[in-house]
Amino acid sequence: MNHTTATGTVHLHRVLAAPPARVYRAFTDPDALVRWLPPYGFTAHMHDFQPGVGGGYRMSFTNFGSGRSQSFTVRFLELVEGERLVYADRFDDPALSGETRTTVTLRPSVAGTELRVVQEGIPAAIPVDLCHLGWRDSLDMLARLVEPEIPDEA
Repeated sequence: MNHTTATGTVHLHRVLAAPPARVYRAFTDPDALVRWLPPYGFTAHMHDFQPGVGGGYRMSFTNFGSGRSQSFTVRFLELVEGERLVYADRFDDPALSGETRTTVTLRPSVAGTELRVVQEGIPAAIPVDLCHLGWRDSLDMLARLVEPEIPDEA
C-alpha cells in the first residue's frame, strides 16, 4: 500500500456514568457536538445541521492558538436511538482526502453506558496516535457533559 494513501483506524472504549439515551443525544444534538467534540485547544463552529439518516452536519474546528481552521462534513448512515450511530465524514482540505467511517456503539452498563467507537479510514496525514489523543480529549468533555444529574427546578 502506498504511504500517501494508507489510512488508519482507532478503537476506543469508555464507560460513562450516564444513560445511553443521554449519550446518544450528545452525538445528535448540534449544540452538544460543538461543546464536546473539538479536542482541548480547539473551538468548533456548526455551519449546518440536518438530523436523520442521510442528513448530517458541516462543522469546523479552529486551533485556538494559531487560528487555523479545518472544516469537515459528516453524513449519518445509520441511527438507532440509544444504541448505535454510523457516520461518514470528509475533510474539505484536499490534502486530507478520503472518507472516514465512524461506528459508535452504546450498551447499557451497571455504571451507565459502555461506549465503543471505531473510526476507520483516517487519512495518512493524520497520525493515529494524535487521533487517539484527540478522541481522549473529546471523550473527557463528553463525560463532563452527559454525566451530571442536574434536576430541573420546579
